[in-house]
Amino acid sequence: MATSSSPFTALYTSFLYSTPSSPSMAALPRRRRPGCRYPRIQAVDLDQNTIVAISVGVVSVAIGIGIPVFYETQIDNAAKRDNTQACFPCSGSGAQVCRFCTGKGTVTVVIGGGETEVSNCVNCDGVGSLTCTTCQGTGIQPRYLDRREFKDDD
Repeated sequence: MATSSSPFTALYTSFLYSTPSSPSMAALPRRRRPGCRYPRIQAVDLDQNTIVAISVGVVSVAIGIGIPVFYETQIDNAAKRDNTQACFPCSGSGAQVCRFCTGKGTVTVVIGGGETEVSNCVNCDGVGSLTCTTCQGTGIQPRYLDRREFKDDD
């Protein structure tokens, strides 16, 4: 198994590891330029992996902030507009046809021996229709967040 050495395998920065050019200079204090109150910070040598990691971090923070802000503005804009779209399941009528009796109001049951019994539908009480569960009978399609029912699971 051959290994290749790369100049980017170890992070070397002159900021962190500075060695004096001669042993006699190690004991001397560094001289500052006149008018400069703060010591100069040397540039950090960054390899490609470090730059990619910093870029990914910045983009992740921007996305983490941007997406909730986008949704909040969309919700606020939608709340300002009037909702006039007709409900899809009931076509704007506010009532849906009963699934058990298919809108007849009665259910026919075959008992056996050729006998049948006709009775009122127990689901719609013989009316043949039910209040639309999507729009609650208003006939207007609710927005997504309006449809959700927040119930306590306890």
